[in-house]
Amino acid sequence: IMQPVSKRILIKVAHMYYEEDMKQSEIAKNLGIDRTTVSKYLKRAKETGIIKIFIVQDSFESLESRLERKFSLKEVYIVPSSENPNDVYSNLGKAGLLLLKRLIKNKMVIGFNWGRSMGAIGYQAAVESFPAVDADFVPLVGGSESLDIDLHVNTICYKVANAFQARSHYLYAPAITKTPETKQAIINDTNYQKIQKLWDNLDVAFVGIGSPTSASNVIWTDGLKSEYITSSFGNRIVGETCTRFYDKNGNEVPTEVVDRTISIPFYQLHKVKYVIGVAASDEKVPAIYSALKGKLVNILITDEATARKLLVLNEGVLP
Repeated sequence: IMQPVSKRILIKVAHMYYEEDMKQSEIAKNLGIDRTTVSKYLKRAKETGIIKIFIVQDSFESLESRLERKFSLKEVYIVPSSENPNDVYSNLGKAGLLLLKRLIKNKMVIGFNWGRSMGAIGYQAAVESFPAVDADFVPLVGGSESLDIDLHVNTICYKVANAFQARSHYLYAPAITKTPETKQAIINDTNYQKIQKLWDNLDVAFVGIGSPTSASNVIWTDGLKSEYITSSFGNRIVGETCTRFYDKNGNEVPTEVVDRTISIPFYQLHKVKYVIGVAASDEKVPAIYSALKGKLVNILITDEATARKLLVLNEGVLP
């Protein structure tokens, strides 16, 4: 049984250990007591509330776990919202890179979609360097001529692979070909065959999520807008990822460009262990919601405002 001990000595021991980073053996020597007594004093100081240990709560923890439960996701990573979209993209990019740093292992294959949130990860990667990883980075979709080079999928793969001193592969094809025949020719090409093999072995896929109402969305501004507005499927399309359009249940909508699309098919995406959706904005809420519902993604990186709206929408849809 421990002898009654003055509060003063408990405070002193706690201060030496936690504030001055002294070892328990040093404290014992200074105070002329043995080391086991020091650890008993520290325990007593905790029990009597002299030492209070706080785990700093990231303010989004409860919001993240609510979303994880609602949509059975592996993980939700929430970043702060901002009036300035560039700040949000920058936060999403940092979060994407941190998550990748945690997941990445040797022999992994990591895929990227294109677009602004993907570009933000590439931008962040360009200023970072990590320990080398023996991994392969691969585009999940063809590129676009009219796209700003920093948003091009080959550029993004290159930048992120470079940060990890890993290999990057390139897909030399447009996302949407002019004719179905062109697509067939590309699919028969050795470059595409190599990429297709990598898709079969994907471990991690980063995908942006597009919405037909979103002005920033690359696809709809990339010469496809008119086709989709006039398309008989237009009203069924809720979102887009990897240049494939999906309905409210996250199922691909068989539009007229499917036969001209060069990108990973949904059935392959469904097999990937970590599919990380990176998206945030009011107008993308229905698109993100449907992607979560249809299990197109199993990890979500978004901002606080979008996260709250997803929960509200979820509660509004279900009884």
